[in-house]
Amino acid sequence: MKAGFVNIIGNPNVGKSTLMNALVGENLSIITYKAQTTRHRIMGILNGEDFQMVFSDTPGIVNAANKLHEQMLGFINGALKDADVFLLVTEIGEKLKNENVLEKIINSSIPVVLVINKIDISKQELINQMIEYWQKIIPRAIIIPASAKEKFNIDNIRETLINLLPENPPYFPQDELTDKSMRFFASEIIREKILLNYSKEIPYSVEVAIEEYKEEQDIDRISAVIYVERESQKNIIIGKGGQMIKKVGIQARKDIEDFSGKHIYLNLFVKVRDNWRNNLKDLRYFGYDNK
Repeated sequence: MKAGFVNIIGNPNVGKSTLMNALVGENLSIITYKAQTTRHRIMGILNGEDFQMVFSDTPGIVNAANKLHEQMLGFINGALKDADVFLLVTEIGEKLKNENVLEKIINSSIPVVLVINKIDISKQELINQMIEYWQKIIPRAIIIPASAKEKFNIDNIRETLINLLPENPPYFPQDELTDKSMRFFASEIIREKILLNYSKEIPYSVEVAIEEYKEEQDIDRISAVIYVERESQKNIIIGKGGQMIKKVGIQARKDIEDFSGKHIYLNLFVKVRDNWRNNLKDLRYFGYDNK
C-alpha cells in the first residue's frame, strides 16, 4: 500500500485549487479569477485500491503585508515540512514570488512534480522555454505541461504522483474525502460568492464565520456572519435595499445545496470587526492559527 501527502505550492492564481479539484474529482477548493482566493490549507483525499494520496491545497505565496498574510505563509511553511511529494504549480512567465520558499524546495530531498499550468492559452515555444528554465532551477523535478481547467494531462500528473508515494498504510478511512467540515465548506462557498460579486478591496477585507449549522432530516439551517473591517464596507456588502447580500445568499445557498445534497436555509448577517486582518485574536477565531 502506498500513502502520502502531496502538498500543492505556487503563486496566487496559477490554478492550484483547480488542479487539486481535478485530481481529486471534487470541488473542494473555491475557485475564482482573483488572487488569494485560497486562505487556508485544504486537504483532499484520493483513494485507490493500492494507494491513498492526501492533497494539500495551500494559499498562494505572497510577501506578507499584514498578519493574515503571515498566517497564510505559515500554512505554506507547514506544507514545506510535512510533504512526501511537492506539487509545484506554475504558469508561463511565472517565477515563484518568494525566494525563501523556492530555496527550501531546491535544498530539500523531497520529490518535486512541477506542473506548468494553463498551456491551453500559450504557445509551444514559450512552454519549451519554461521547461528549460525550470530544469535548470530544480534539476530533480519531473516537469509536466498541463491545463487543469481543460483537464489536459491530469491523468499523467496523477499517475506520476502515485509512483512517487512512499510505502505506508492509509492515513484516513477509505470513504473520507477531506479533513474539513461542512461548516468550513459553507463559509468558503459564501466567501467565493463575495469574491465574484464585489470588486476592489472589498473581498479581501471579508471573512465568513458560521454561527450555527443545524442539521435536520430534510433541511440544514445555516446562520453565517460576513465580517468586514469598516462600516462603509458593511453598507457595500448589503447593497441598496439589501439587494447585494440577497444575491450572494441565493448563489451561496444553491452551491451549498449542490455540495451537501440537502435543502439549505441560509441566513446571512454583516458585522464590523475593525482591522481584523491585523488582529491575532480575530485571526485565531477565524481559524488562522499555525501554533
